Amino acid sequence: MSPADTGWMIVATGMVLLMTPALAFFYGGLVRSKNALNTMMMSFASLGVVGVLWALLGYSLAFAPGAGAVGGFDYVLLRHVGLEAKGTIPHLLFMAYQGTFAVITAALVSGAIVERMRFSAYLVFIAAWSLVVYAPVAHWVWGGGWLGALGALDFAGGTVVHINAGVAALVAAIVLGPRCDHGRQAFLPHNVPLVLLGTGLLWFGWLGFNGGSALGASPLAALASVNTVLAPMATALVWMLIDLVRTQRMTAVGAATGIVVGLVAITPAAGFIGPREALALGAIAALPSYYGIQIRARTRLDDSLDVTPAHGLGGIVGALLTGVFARAAWGGTDGLFAGRPVQLAIQAAGVGATIVYSGAASFLLLKAIGLVMPLRPRERDEAVGLDVVEHGEEAYSSGEGAILVLHDGGDR
Repeated sequence: MSPADTGWMIVATGMVLLMTPALAFFYGGLVRSKNALNTMMMSFASLGVVGVLWALLGYSLAFAPGAGAVGGFDYVLLRHVGLEAKGTIPHLLFMAYQGTFAVITAALVSGAIVERMRFSAYLVFIAAWSLVVYAPVAHWVWGGGWLGALGALDFAGGTVVHINAGVAALVAAIVLGPRCDHGRQAFLPHNVPLVLLGTGLLWFGWLGFNGGSALGASPLAALASVNTVLAPMATALVWMLIDLVRTQRMTAVGAATGIVVGLVAITPAAGFIGPREALALGAIAALPSYYGIQIRARTRLDDSLDVTPAHGLGGIVGALLTGVFARAAWGGTDGLFAGRPVQLAIQAAGVGATIVYSGAASFLLLKAIGLVMPLRPRERDEAVGLDVVEHGEEAYSSGEGAILVLHDGGDR
């Protein structure tokens, strides 16, 4: 084992762990004030629910030796997971690092259904989803499963994390339906500085997300980290320019969204492409997600915080462009521009398989949960705001929400 690699991976694990509270700030600032705490709690709760389940069972399903579709049970309850080497770092540290990925992936889904899902139903959903959907897809790509054997490239989670979460978010938004006042009221972010704070912390943590996926303090980690700096810069620049041309304004929320889309898009390619290609990838990725958000806004789909166009579309674009720009000289496999078009076909197969599996499994899980407990709060509770109704607290205390609940028949 390498002390340098171990030290870097301890730091990277902490950086990725920070991304979940950062996501809470990012999402929390985008919603109305009456739902800010509930939205942030959806991210924080994933730390407990998904994190514990990962240690008990999820890690085994993802990384224990097994079939091509899912891992086995050798690592259940962290059996055989100790201080022995996993590459050049302790096995236990590798497990913890991968666990931070599982936590934030489940939390990402919440952005599509904030302000209208019962908290208890959400907890049941992310618990089941992390085991039934996330762990098998992680095994397909990183745990010795069939996509990895096929040669699919996903350096840090474009497919496993972002396409997976984006598709689940789309399905969840459709199953739950729109918020009760969707289409009749403008849903404006209540705290844009909070959004910008979350964006900055996400970008910082993402250096551990992508740089740490090299699993050591190495030139590959340096490449992935530099690409993680460059690509979002290009995405943000293109995003702001599109905003300026379309509306004669550059919005702060737009710039923050562009940065996140760039981070999503570079994730699958971070260790497989050069810095010039990273700039090109980031610039290209702005277009589908920007216009995807514009199109979504004209439909009845209520993906509250645009998880599908930002993470789903961003992940798809990043995964496919990995098959275009990848070069063996940077540590990956040659892609289309290096004379090997089959890699693009392999990337497309991975994207398609993840969309189908995540979409179908997420739909079935939500329908099954809906049979035993209500997925949505009552319309009156939704109108009051889920901070008071679900948590008995307010992000910005005024007492008005509490008074409304006290006069709500005494059943809460």
